[in-house]
Amino acid sequence: MNNIKVYLQYPWKFPDSPYYKYLIDNPPKGIEYLNVSKQKGVITNKRIFLFSNLLKNIIRKTLNIFSISIPSAFLSKSKENYDLIHCAHCLSKNKDKNWVADIESEWQFYLGKRNNSSIKGVKEILSRNNCKKIMPWTQYTANQIIETFPFMRDKVEVVHPALPVQESKKEKGKKITLLYATRYFWLKGGVIALEVCKRLNEKYREKIEIIFISDVPTDIKHRYRTLKIKDIVPLKELFGYYKKADLFFYPSFIDTFGFGILEAMSFGLPIISVNTNKTLTRKEILDNGKQGFISEIKDQLTDKILEKKEKLVFGKEENELIENLFENCCKLIDDKKLREKMSRNCTNEVKNGKFSIKERNKKLKRIYEEAIK
Repeated sequence: MNNIKVYLQYPWKFPDSPYYKYLIDNPPKGIEYLNVSKQKGVITNKRIFLFSNLLKNIIRKTLNIFSISIPSAFLSKSKENYDLIHCAHCLSKNKDKNWVADIESEWQFYLGKRNNSSIKGVKEILSRNNCKKIMPWTQYTANQIIETFPFMRDKVEVVHPALPVQESKKEKGKKITLLYATRYFWLKGGVIALEVCKRLNEKYREKIEIIFISDVPTDIKHRYRTLKIKDIVPLKELFGYYKKADLFFYPSFIDTFGFGILEAMSFGLPIISVNTNKTLTRKEILDNGKQGFISEIKDQLTDKILEKKEKLVFGKEENELIENLFENCCKLIDDKKLREKMSRNCTNEVKNGKFSIKERNKKLKRIYEEAIK
């Protein structure tokens, strides 16, 4: 049987998600992906990253100002022959080709804020016979889609992201290394993370090394100048830090998924994270106490921290959260056997569990084959 040729359709010039890099690098057997030459994974060049975010925000704000909301649907055009379209975080306008779509969150169905008009437009597209499958990354997102579009129940199937287990080299006798790495400092709990890291550095000065990678504002860098703070780095360099790390600190307040957690798990790094009203898929990725620790954050505290940003004052609630995260970090720093146990749990989940390439490819191949019948 000839390879099934699958055209990857992106909403922007290329998707800013590592999901597709791992998909292209590790395809199901018998599947050939097209439109892949510009897929490099996430944007890690700071200038390009800032420009890309600015452009996307301008487009979204303009649409919102004029109350424009339309389906996030695009037309696949290619001189190459292909059998099927795989839409990356979007929908297809094509009526002559069968298509499937992976979706991180339901909001990706829309350009602009969701309203009755855009829901109607999305419904029309999803109702077409050539829409064969919607593949949400999580059950939470699947439930979102089915709640809005009940007729899609039989066409929605969870396909978790996947990535390979990575080689990790730990030097004997070295300091325990804690890594924080994200491209969205404010949204990913950066201001709280820095305070926790400062206190850890004070307690374990001779025992640990802290590597903090993010787009940290200059004035805040100065405030925490005793810490090793780096700007966002290329993926190859980031993987070097993953390899030498022992723990991954990720107290993100907002996530539709949180791919950094999966990447850290693939290197066998126990995770210290949080659960908020804006990280509703967190517990689908991590089991508290198995692959790491999850701190619960009250809704009002999450909103307060995100709203205040530079003006945030560490009051009683903030300090309680900082102390809880600090204690969870200390548990893993002080207990080598616990670190090793959680490390094995992380790699096992990626190698053999729901985030394994084998499991993802098995589902994808079946879905593609069914979609072209």
